[in-house]
Amino acid sequence: MQQSKINLLLIDDHQLIIDGIKGLLQEENDIGLILGANNLAQAIEVVNEHSIQVALVDISMPENSGIEVTKKLKEISPETRVLALTMHEDIQNITDMIEAGASGYIFKRTSMDEVLEAIRTVARNEKYLSRNVQAVLVESMKHKSEVIQHAAEKEVRLSAREHEILGLIAREFNNEAIANKLFISERTVEAHRRNIFTKTKTKSIVGLIKYAIKNDLVT
Repeated sequence: MQQSKINLLLIDDHQLIIDGIKGLLQEENDIGLILGANNLAQAIEVVNEHSIQVALVDISMPENSGIEVTKKLKEISPETRVLALTMHEDIQNITDMIEAGASGYIFKRTSMDEVLEAIRTVARNEKYLSRNVQAVLVESMKHKSEVIQHAAEKEVRLSAREHEILGLIAREFNNEAIANKLFISERTVEAHRRNIFTKTKTKSIVGLIKYAIKNDLVT
């Protein structure tokens, strides 16, 4: 049985981009209609008149963003798969397009071979994120993990007495001197020291002082 061809809709406010992609794809055996639209209104008109399997959508357009176009296309033609083809390489636009309903995301600097691979992939109702997009996502996750870890470190809750003792440790007071200054026993000082090391997950005085300075626990 002959496989049905993929009808494409290219949505970009630059007609030169549409014409260029058309010229590169029109000789592909599995590509059927290749239609163009410069804005949301034209895209809606095309989708209402033709069965479109894949829409390649730019993000930056003067009237409606690619995110708005994607939401509208998925609303009026849920079976049309949206593939973002854009120069925007930031995590915010990637996540916004995916949340809007895009099945794939590739950069305009990618090769035409990958564009074809992406088109064929989303036409099969699968997801496609280029390697470059995956790299952006991984880097974002890594950064988010570091932020969460740093925030967790700053969430260390020391008691008022522990803060007081930490400040004296930073001033190179030993247990006996701290006990005399605070009018408590050395055993109590040692108990507080153990708690401070446990809470800050440090093992030495040097490590403790570095941690305390890094997390604004002492000046």
